[in-house]
Amino acid sequence: MESGDLRIFRAVAEEGSITRAAQRLQYVPSNVTGRIRQLEEGLQTPLFIRSNRGMELTPAGERLLGYARQILNLLDEAEKSVQAEDAPRGPLRIGAIESAAAAHLPGRLAAYYARYPHVSLSLATGNSRVLMQQVLDRELDGAFVYGPVPHSQLEQIPSYDEELVLLSEAGTASLQEQLQKPMLILSTGCTHRSRVERLLAEAGVQHPQIMEFGSLEAVLGGVASGLGVALLPRSNTVRIPNEKNIEALTLPESYREVVVYFIYRRDVPLSSALRAFLEPEKYTGPSA
Repeated sequence: MESGDLRIFRAVAEEGSITRAAQRLQYVPSNVTGRIRQLEEGLQTPLFIRSNRGMELTPAGERLLGYARQILNLLDEAEKSVQAEDAPRGPLRIGAIESAAAAHLPGRLAAYYARYPHVSLSLATGNSRVLMQQVLDRELDGAFVYGPVPHSQLEQIPSYDEELVLLSEAGTASLQEQLQKPMLILSTGCTHRSRVERLLAEAGVQHPQIMEFGSLEAVLGGVASGLGVALLPRSNTVRIPNEKNIEALTLPESYREVVVYFIYRRDVPLSSALRAFLEPEKYTGPSA
């Protein structure tokens, strides 16, 4: 059993499809199919159930996946440890909440890549809870999330201050009046939901109407069209369509400040690429 076989097996298991796994690995599908077949023959047991729904793991495949992830994570850590003293190179997988990805990171990533062109950068976006789990699962080397993060396995560094504002359709309505409108939030892992609920309760909104949306763009579009209001970082205003129809209302002081932290695992050796990323004074440029 070779590490290359385990990487292919893990990709197929996680994607649930030969085609998607091949795209992820940049292989031809027939190569992926052949390597999976060879692995099953070598282990003398089927690892997948083939069906119209895709590739589903057998019980033996489920057990192997756990071991495969551990083995591949250890191999990746060993490679990072060996390369730690070299010039930054290799993959660097960064995650970020959407506000940080849009407002703060473009300039930083561009300057970093200009200084370290041998690093293969990738950026994934998501909500803080999902990104934290991806860091814990070693799917990401680090991530920018709202914090502080209460987890003993994670190192966290304060990175950016954000000001939360109430985005609403432009007009003369006061903050109190705007809070009577539907509140638009993200449906998955809304970091600010508890703050939204406290704000509405303090404002005396008896039966708040909260509408959930699947993406930040949908929330911003809803605000721009007059559907409702949203509690979001001020930096998101640069992404609002029809921004002349939008205004950002200042919140009471106790609701304004939120801090974005960069998190990474404490027990994983820092790669040369991540070590350099944690020293922004070497390459920081203007943000986009």
